[in-house]
Amino acid sequence: MRDFHVDRSAFPITERYVFMNHAAVAPLPLPVTRTLESLVHEFGDCGIARYGEWMKRTGEVRSLFARLINGHPSEIAFVGNTSEGLSAVATGLQWKKGEAVLVPEPDFPANIYPWMNLERYGVKVHFIKRKAGRFGMEEVKKALVPGTRVLSVSSVDFASGFLCDLAGLGDLCQAEGLLFCVDAIQSLGAIPMDVRRFKIHFLAAGSHKWLLGPMGCGALFVSREVDSLLHPEQVGWKSVVDEENFFQVHFDLKTDARRFEPGTMNVAGIYGLGAALELLMEVGIEKIHKRVLHLNDLLYQGLQGRHIRISTPMGKGERSGIFSFIPPRDGHALFRSLTARNVMVSLRKDIIRLSPHFYNTEGDINRFFEALDAST
Repeated sequence: MRDFHVDRSAFPITERYVFMNHAAVAPLPLPVTRTLESLVHEFGDCGIARYGEWMKRTGEVRSLFARLINGHPSEIAFVGNTSEGLSAVATGLQWKKGEAVLVPEPDFPANIYPWMNLERYGVKVHFIKRKAGRFGMEEVKKALVPGTRVLSVSSVDFASGFLCDLAGLGDLCQAEGLLFCVDAIQSLGAIPMDVRRFKIHFLAAGSHKWLLGPMGCGALFVSREVDSLLHPEQVGWKSVVDEENFFQVHFDLKTDARRFEPGTMNVAGIYGLGAALELLMEVGIEKIHKRVLHLNDLLYQGLQGRHIRISTPMGKGERSGIFSFIPPRDGHALFRSLTARNVMVSLRKDIIRLSPHFYNTEGDINRFFEALDAST
């Protein structure tokens, strides 16, 4: 994809760093920072006089996120982060003692702790054992126990970069009568998502990774098919239908996902997320996906040529934006050396994790290998 062109000036981070760490916290592109700067000035200059405009824009961003995942705006609630969204699902379901949740092991704690928090109610967490970082239908079926009610997975594993078979898992959940929940933070913005096609009931993601948005803002999808099963554990003045009727108590909860927004919104975070979504959609998620895989192909070829062990599954349909390898020597020393050379990656236990985005170039890949060779 050498004919792929992008305005690198929208990403000031490129002036100093080779940044391939979007699976951690992404740098904000200029459209996002300018949006936030403008909004902060509005906060100071206008105060609540612009509240109506802020709420209108919130609705527009809600629609943008729904479009990103092929949902409906009424199925989207803004949350602070992925953990908050998954916790809203875990605590919002009505559980019976002895029921169970399936989650992969290992997985990022955001998709483990909300379910373990239910154990005090007699809910059991059963783990799906990965094989070389992978899991599929066979491993899920082996983990099924009587009383299993929910399967909750990360679309992409934060360490290995394994992309699970969401379509197959959705079909399995439908066949087994399970609710399907997805932590999508490591795929949204880099890999197309379709909650209808994948039969997903609940999805949560923060905006600060591949979505290129601010920290402290994310979204929760609650499918209309199962909306009645979920009751908000936290409620507030915005949870009800007539939210600005402050002088009459009327506990009439909104009938869509907005009931999971209990109070004052993170307007700045939502504005920033909106600017990021518009940027990503202008480029096109399909094009972004192909571009990221192309960059990872170059990383794969270069590491193979250096006889360095790759830990990311490379099978068809298994690849994501994350590309990880096991350093031939001390991983901590390599991480420090790369960082000193302004190459930004992650160290996760004994692996180096690379996560380039669409605006990275072949030149960035070359600079990474120059730094790698100088460090080993």
